[in-house]
Amino acid sequence: MKYDEAATIAAPLRQQAEQLGERLSRLRKARRLRQSDAATRAGMSRVTAGRIERGDPRQSLGQILRYLDAIAPGTDLLSLLQGKDPSLIALENAEATRRVRVMTPVQLNELDF
Repeated sequence: MKYDEAATIAAPLRQQAEQLGERLSRLRKARRLRQSDAATRAGMSRVTAGRIERGDPRQSLGQILRYLDAIAPGTDLLSLLQGKDPSLIALENAEATRRVRVMTPVQLNELDF
């Protein structure tokens, strides 16, 4: 008899599954891989890869680990969760970098504190 795994899992655990999926998605994007290419490397369908990235709790740990190995060979789950992958760090730095324009003297005078 099948049952809905998502309905039986507690909210905090569901949130952790979603965070794991989000980290896998960010790692894939940081490595500049398409989801279909990563799924092919892992030997699964693109639909299954999408479920993993959404944090679907019905996906097995083996599928998740195969998907991680397809995206970043040699990377373990702990380093993914800690965000130690160099491509993730580079992605975070690129997202944090914002160009700042120098203010003109008129604009500075308008900010008179």
